[in-house]
Amino acid sequence: MQDELIRSTIHSIRAGNPEYQIEAKRHLDSLTKPIGSLGKLEEVAAQYVSLREEKHPVIAGKAVYTFAGDHGITDEGISAYPKDVTPQMVYNFLSGGAAINVLARQAHSDVVVVDVGVDADFGGVQGLIDRKVRRGTRNFAKESAMTLEEVYAAMKVGIDLAAEAKQQGRTLIALGEMGIGNTTSASAIAAALTGVHATEVTGRGTGLDAERCNRKAQVIDKALQMHFPERATVVPDPLEVLRKVGGLEIAAIAGMVLGAAAQRIAVVIDGFICTAGAAVACALAPDARSAMFAGHLSEEPGHCILLERMKLKPLLQLDMRLGEGTGAVLAFNLIEASVHIYNEMATFESAGVSKAEK
Repeated sequence: MQDELIRSTIHSIRAGNPEYQIEAKRHLDSLTKPIGSLGKLEEVAAQYVSLREEKHPVIAGKAVYTFAGDHGITDEGISAYPKDVTPQMVYNFLSGGAAINVLARQAHSDVVVVDVGVDADFGGVQGLIDRKVRRGTRNFAKESAMTLEEVYAAMKVGIDLAAEAKQQGRTLIALGEMGIGNTTSASAIAAALTGVHATEVTGRGTGLDAERCNRKAQVIDKALQMHFPERATVVPDPLEVLRKVGGLEIAAIAGMVLGAAAQRIAVVIDGFICTAGAAVACALAPDARSAMFAGHLSEEPGHCILLERMKLKPLLQLDMRLGEGTGAVLAFNLIEASVHIYNEMATFESAGVSKAEK
């Protein structure tokens, strides 16, 4: 049985308002340009309008939420970096020196760093949101990564933060992550949810060579056979997927996607790991897609497979695979541009411009 908060959040999610979608298209077609000539920008504007249900849409309180957590699967030697890097990068985020900080400053966005499962004690360091559920997941090559109670607790972190974002007047947020070993977890989630073989969704992550990448895929494949012996014929329950092979930060991301959709806050998904969390959210509440924008297409092979399954089109393709929320924050500029076009561009009538002949 699902946790009551998670269940009520899922039940409160609605698809984008079709009346606002129709009105948005009508307005976009009336602007001084050939119909459809601004391509994806028009699609983005219409989606934002239908989600926010505003005739004159506003973007306010931009923020990127970077969730951090460690992974027991690193015991299997599947990462090029030691797990000590996770807390070290959290300190880097807090001091403003990471790529996400640079890009967020350029986009005039806040950076919110959340410890949901780092295997370290930060001692109340200033600026960190401490919502630690436990110090890292268990090694899913040998046992389930989490208990169901831990999955619920991590998801509720995201749901609660979405409610806080609503109270703070935020209308556009991005999601990012940090956690050594989390591409392995994301690959396992992707394979479990889609039914594809582990090799199809497993990439080099933080820079593995071919041999270690193959080793990583083998570890994932064996774990999937252990946890989901019937997955070839039965799609596993998404919460069970999180419990058995997920990550605490990925569960929190799934919860924040659900929470943002329920609050009708537009949420930009970053790369492969974030998309794994979003895919779990979509499996639980398909209408949550109405609130989602795919910031970019990662180099990780599983990312494309998940986006296609979720029917999301990435706004950017820059051959990135950093995480942190970097690709999502870059997409803020495109989303804002689409809203400015919607609000500020003249119509044929207001500008006295002749329309195309029928």
